[in-house]
Amino acid sequence: MKKFDVLIIGTGMGGLVCGNILSREGYSVCMVEKNKQLGGCLQIYVRDKVIFDSGVHYIGALDKGQNLYQIFKWLGLMDKLKLEKMDPAFDRILLDGEEKEYPIMQGYDAFEKEMIRNFPEEEIAIRKYTRTIIEICDSFPLYRLHLEEDVEKKKEAMQVSARQFIESITKNENLRAVLAGNNMLYAGTGETTPFYIHALTVNSYMESAWRCLEGGSQIAKILSKNISEAGGMVIKNREVKKLETEKGLIVGASLSDGTTIRAKYFISNTTPAGTYRLLDAGLIRPATRKRVEAMQNTVSSFILNIVFKKKHFPYFKHNYYYHKSGKAWEMETYNENNWPLGYAIYLSPGAKNEFATGMTIFAYMRYDEVRHWASSFNTVSLKQNRGAAYETFKNKKAEQLLNRVEERFPGLRKSILHCYTSTPLTFRDYIGNEDGNLYGTAKDYQNPLGTLISPKTRIPNLFLTGQYLNLHGILGTAISGMITSIALTGRNDFIEKIRNA
Repeated sequence: MKKFDVLIIGTGMGGLVCGNILSREGYSVCMVEKNKQLGGCLQIYVRDKVIFDSGVHYIGALDKGQNLYQIFKWLGLMDKLKLEKMDPAFDRILLDGEEKEYPIMQGYDAFEKEMIRNFPEEEIAIRKYTRTIIEICDSFPLYRLHLEEDVEKKKEAMQVSARQFIESITKNENLRAVLAGNNMLYAGTGETTPFYIHALTVNSYMESAWRCLEGGSQIAKILSKNISEAGGMVIKNREVKKLETEKGLIVGASLSDGTTIRAKYFISNTTPAGTYRLLDAGLIRPATRKRVEAMQNTVSSFILNIVFKKKHFPYFKHNYYYHKSGKAWEMETYNENNWPLGYAIYLSPGAKNEFATGMTIFAYMRYDEVRHWASSFNTVSLKQNRGAAYETFKNKKAEQLLNRVEERFPGLRKSILHCYTSTPLTFRDYIGNEDGNLYGTAKDYQNPLGTLISPKTRIPNLFLTGQYLNLHGILGTAISGMITSIALTGRNDFIEKIRNA
């Protein structure tokens, strides 16, 4: 097999963006994916002919000129994706014990107007909230597709607690709960989550919110095709088992089928801890390995995917987020009896968008709950039955979750044709995160730099990318791909090309 300029391990969004940038810069690229399907969290699965997303339930900032639009435009995605714009009120927050729905609007003017209508006494707090979000986004230049950076301003922005900031601007408990209402988008906790994670995440959707009509996998397919058309290679269903080294540099990647691929540079789009385990022990300092292994990850989830009977459940172009009273920042502290303390609802559209074909209900689940079955592994490629006790566990959780959702959506069960479940083990096996975590490392406002990982490693030709670096999600991992590409090439002129695409 020929030698490549760059070998990329994993085909999540960060790796795919790296592959596209480097292909355009003239590098020959090979990508290796352990699954049958490309894309990491972009993967979809089909149940009873209904498409369900594993992670990309909606996307933000895709209006013309917005940051993800510019990135997608430059990558050749915008004119090929099947998208629909969501309702002006794209997210609706449900509070425990209240029938009212609190809309989160697209566009800052509309957001402020609707919030002030719901909380007329809180206009000052609401305007301060939106102004601060915009200011914090401006503190992260690459998020705005610029390069000039004020390091002190950025560092200051990273040291603010999300919960403390929201509670500092208002004493209204309902407004506090609504502003934190969709924090499942970033696994927000009251103890550690920085406000900049909240700001960079919600800003994207408040600028504009979109749904992929045939699932997020179309993004992975287009980006991998770009690499192939540029002369690169994309290998599926083979896993990198070891990185071979000579004189302190990586020279090849040994795959699960016994072959070795040689390259000049290597980029890992898997977990940093998992990447270091592919190397001989002496190449990474024990202190570095220990630090990376010990980093706190975000929580995982339990997913209930519902296939509806035909023409039974109305389709709507918005999502729902619910949490129990006083638990907006503590949803992962549940116990067996009060689970779930919150959930999110996303719909799958039908042919004419009149009725939904499916629904995804998402609730937090800690990895400890499934640790009993941790020695098992089950994917389409490597099927393994986890046993009757596991199925009983999943069915019990599905019933608990349905009971909670039916409190707000009575009669939901009458529309159900079939239900399918996934747990932290499903995410672990398909995505490659050791504990099935949702969004990589949990960021901490008290130690912001300690929870960030550099794209550069101690090995000069090994780089990291993906959600563990800076920010998660489609936009966050696309930006991480840009950061890694700058680190590898030493060039950043493509940022201007993206901004002006």
